[in-house]
Amino acid sequence: MPVENGLGSRRAALAILEQVRAGRPFDAALDQALEPLSDPDRRLAHELAAGVLRQRNGLDERLGPLAARGWSAVPPTLQNILRLGAYQLTALDRVPPHAAVSTSVELAREAGGARAGGFVNALLRRLGRQAPRKRKGTGPLDLAARHSHPEWLVRRWLDRFGPDDTDRLLRWNNARPALVLQPARATSEAISRRLAAAGIRTTPAPWGAGVTVAASRPDRLPGYADGDFVVQDPAQSLIAWFAGVPPAGLAYDACAAPGGKSIGLARTGVRVLAADLSRPRVARLKENLRRAGGGRELIVVADARHPPLAETDAVLLDVPCLGTGTFARHPDARWRVTPDALVALVERQTELLAAVAEAVRPGGWLVYATCSLEPEENELQIERFLRTHAGFRRDPPDDLPPPLLTDKGDLMTLPQRDRMDGAYAARLRRAG
Repeated sequence: MPVENGLGSRRAALAILEQVRAGRPFDAALDQALEPLSDPDRRLAHELAAGVLRQRNGLDERLGPLAARGWSAVPPTLQNILRLGAYQLTALDRVPPHAAVSTSVELAREAGGARAGGFVNALLRRLGRQAPRKRKGTGPLDLAARHSHPEWLVRRWLDRFGPDDTDRLLRWNNARPALVLQPARATSEAISRRLAAAGIRTTPAPWGAGVTVAASRPDRLPGYADGDFVVQDPAQSLIAWFAGVPPAGLAYDACAAPGGKSIGLARTGVRVLAADLSRPRVARLKENLRRAGGGRELIVVADARHPPLAETDAVLLDVPCLGTGTFARHPDARWRVTPDALVALVERQTELLAAVAEAVRPGGWLVYATCSLEPEENELQIERFLRTHAGFRRDPPDDLPPPLLTDKGDLMTLPQRDRMDGAYAARLRRAG
């Protein structure tokens, strides 16, 4: 195979990894890098970049001993190139070994010249002659290495979920999640019929929360341009259901971008004030509501610490969080989370909760939500809020499946149990 024939997808995958290393979110890096590629190259670039991020620990564990001066002495860009080559050699049977090596060598030459190319060539050829090393232990270090997760987080999950559920959770995080569509301007049944007419297979998402599609490009599906659907994990759709805002009520979605929950609320007849502080995020919110909104949503740029209205029937606060329930969809996120970040986010959530609570009218509802699995951001955050805000009490809806609710009536989805993102929500009512 001529090297150039396979370079486009590899260059894009490397660009994604380099942007993620610089701090850019995986989704944003993905959109930019994949834009000029053909569909087959897009799919390969996506798989390569996501696969490296999901298996980084294991790849580094195999590559590190092969670097004579140590893995830390290898320049970061060459580390990513070596990871890409190693992922192809160890995880993608359909990529011939010579193609994995030759394209990696060419990337190294482009990045660092002939010497860098020679280094990558020698190291990957040595890797190709090695027998794979398999960790079999169930301790935190073994699980963290085998599934490429931070050890401190694996320890927390072992304490909470036990070894079997933790192993299932880690495996879920390393699998590519399905594409799920939520109804917007069309019903789930109408979406399924339209896709079936185009020869596209669909199945109901868990708990009937959307339509799972065997596709990878939602913007090319029938109905996308008409706003029939939005792409959203079932867990996030369940939060809008759990909110239970009465029809014709006014809801303030305090951290609304990208807009899926606002659209879900508006579909039930609720008027929604959809707000976000970040202007780029508001631009994305505006585009999504333009394409798939129901006309009941009003967009504002606003800081949730200073609500843009005096009082409302309901507030939905989907707070910034550690995002540990979404690692399958955001494979880069696991490498950004730290114990210090968790502490800082809990403090920010406490501040936001106290601020938006003031905008809930007497008799109205405050719905707090995260995409986190961590108790500090979820039930412990709510318990602290209730201790300091005596006018609020839990008021869960009565129409959600009981297996999705905690013993206190909060919504809790777990990837290893529910086959969807992890999410949490509490529905609180203010005394009238």
